[in-house]
Amino acid sequence: MSIGRQNSAGLKPEVRSPESMYGLVKALGMVPFFENAVPGWSVEEHTPADCWFTDDNLGPWDWKIEVVRSGDVAYGKFIGAHKAAFATVDWYRELRNYRRSIKKGLPDASGQAILDYVRDHGSISIREVRQLLGVKKSAADAAVAKLQWQTRLVTGDIIRVYRGPDLHYNGWQTSSFCTPESLFCTEGDFVGLAGFPGDGLRSLDVDHSPEESLRMLVDKVRESLPEADPKAILKLLL
Repeated sequence: MSIGRQNSAGLKPEVRSPESMYGLVKALGMVPFFENAVPGWSVEEHTPADCWFTDDNLGPWDWKIEVVRSGDVAYGKFIGAHKAAFATVDWYRELRNYRRSIKKGLPDASGQAILDYVRDHGSISIREVRQLLGVKKSAADAAVAKLQWQTRLVTGDIIRVYRGPDLHYNGWQTSSFCTPESLFCTEGDFVGLAGFPGDGLRSLDVDHSPEESLRMLVDKVRESLPEADPKAILKLLL
């Protein structure tokens, strides 16, 4: 992985702050975190190398916290083989419409146990998943990642962890997970990270077919990246 290189689609890096990272997500509708099989379709490829993990700048790794807290963006491992991505509510609902229509989108017994816990408690952490299922961290991570891919869970919040006698923050974080419905279908107006107005009460339901949602998602990516291979896009969405 080549952090911060100019992307092969010829687009210059532009992410230099939480606000510009949020703006990129809003502009693209849905975007993976890291470089993938679709050139130019990632936060990584829009971020200069000097904004990644320098002595005083953790870059997008830290900025994602503010993007998640905007209340206007879904973040989770819902692209490709459980890879991290961001999506606006409008485009996340299209992914949700498709994923929940297929057999792979149905939770298994472990997944349902996690969802039942979230229903009763509002959210869940990896530590709580381990306790609930009696599994190691790797298995807990995999179970939560599967539910994120199925659009059953999203990242609800990310907390910075400060360690050592000087309470130093070096990028260590802990996350909690909740349902997309509880995160996005709330009453009241809000203003997103870069001053974007919120929509108040929102529904994640759509009035068209899952197949139409999938087509719309592919078209949305190609709108920004017209040279992108539709088959490569589909592979990351299916």
